[in-house]
Amino acid sequence: MEASIETGRRAVQGRGGMIASSQPLATAAGLRILEAGGHAVDAAVATAAALNVCEPCSTGIGGDAFALVFDASTGAVSALNGSGRAPAGLDLDRVARDGFGGGLPLRHAHTVTVPGACAAWCDAVERWGRLTMAQVLAPAIDLAEGGFAVAPWAAWGWGRGEAILRDGGAESLLIDGRAPQVGERFRNPALARTLRAVAVGGAAAFYEGDIAGAIVEVLRARGGVMSLEDLRAHRSTWEAPISTVFGGLRVWECAPNGQGLAALLALNLLRGMDPGAAGSVERLHRSVEAMRIAFADARRHLADPAWADVPVDPLLSEDYAARRRSLLDPRRANPDVTFGRPLATSDTVQFCAVDAQGNACSFINSNYMGFGSGIEPRGGGFTLQNRGCGFSLEPGHPNALAPGKRPYHTIIPGLLTREVDGALYGPFGVMGGWMQPQGHLQVVLALALDGADPQQALNAPRFCLPAGSAASPLALEPGHAQHVDAMRARGH
Repeated sequence: MEASIETGRRAVQGRGGMIASSQPLATAAGLRILEAGGHAVDAAVATAAALNVCEPCSTGIGGDAFALVFDASTGAVSALNGSGRAPAGLDLDRVARDGFGGGLPLRHAHTVTVPGACAAWCDAVERWGRLTMAQVLAPAIDLAEGGFAVAPWAAWGWGRGEAILRDGGAESLLIDGRAPQVGERFRNPALARTLRAVAVGGAAAFYEGDIAGAIVEVLRARGGVMSLEDLRAHRSTWEAPISTVFGGLRVWECAPNGQGLAALLALNLLRGMDPGAAGSVERLHRSVEAMRIAFADARRHLADPAWADVPVDPLLSEDYAARRRSLLDPRRANPDVTFGRPLATSDTVQFCAVDAQGNACSFINSNYMGFGSGIEPRGGGFTLQNRGCGFSLEPGHPNALAPGKRPYHTIIPGLLTREVDGALYGPFGVMGGWMQPQGHLQVVLALALDGADPQQALNAPRFCLPAGSAASPLALEPGHAQHVDAMRARGH
């Protein structure tokens, strides 16, 4: 593959199952579950819990989760939406009365939606698992109780969030008020207690009783309105995934309120034109412009479908793609593109697991901004997310804040099957807020068009529209340095 960067990494092969995550200790936790006879979903949840211990700066039981599951026995793909909802007592009027009509502070209690990750873990294992929750959570509990050596990436994220943790009273995640250093042993007995409670009592142990009481107590003390009933009422949802076909592969994403729709919209635009050769300025320009158009549509139309009519089928139709494709100038950037109107007829960990039977799970779990709100429920050992930042405060907007509503979500798992026979090609995903649909687009292009293996697809230099909008400036990795002048000449 021409555009690949030499990273020293090569594709890894295996026969008895595989885990891919950002942390070797979390990968080892997932492998331990596979070796015990667990399903790919069991292994994915074990990996998620271990990442909560080892990379709390990115993920945890206080956040949300989404998953795509491929069933090897039927070839069916299922989507799990484990995102939480706004408290029943929070609306635009309450936000305005509290002086936040111009925008919520990033770490305020009002940004904390109900954490959906715990229910997602339990629901996934209940539906697909071969092991008990106690078995699945055992590796993470061992890490939290026994301690682990903090990895460089985690230490960097921990240090960046040190002040946030102090402000949020998250003493369980600090050592004498400071972030742990690279290689330092870190133990989190408070999180171990939380995980043990879930291992024994399931989701009810989190959404009812002492843990729920601690969540409500800390948020109310900081001006929030979450109630015990908000937590008790939370439910994950199993939903039909959405997809499109590109280069012989069917690309699967979770339906809104996640932003996987943006990746599919961009792929549909490029499917109807020559996307350019790998590593060329033509490929780079056309991919960026496809994402600008896709973000313009996603930022307008994407919302909780229980509250708004999200026209997924019309948006993904070929007629709509053809109309929007006309806005993609192969010679010039168009940062002023606006959303279209289809005719009626959204800091994270991503990881994948495949078991020996060929079942696969693409799983993503996130606190949102680093440690999220930075707020720790008393004795919990974890911080609460700040996903409420994903709401619009514009009255009448499809994604406007409302009680019991899910916000626009940036985290999206991905999964690929072969269109010719429906066989599994592989689970995949990337991390990083608005980068996620852009990363999905670039990975799929490399796999489907360029003959890249998964590691080569990840090694390739990336582009990013950091603001996740049509008007965003463009960021390029060093591997695209030779194209900077040409992209500027095109108006980027």
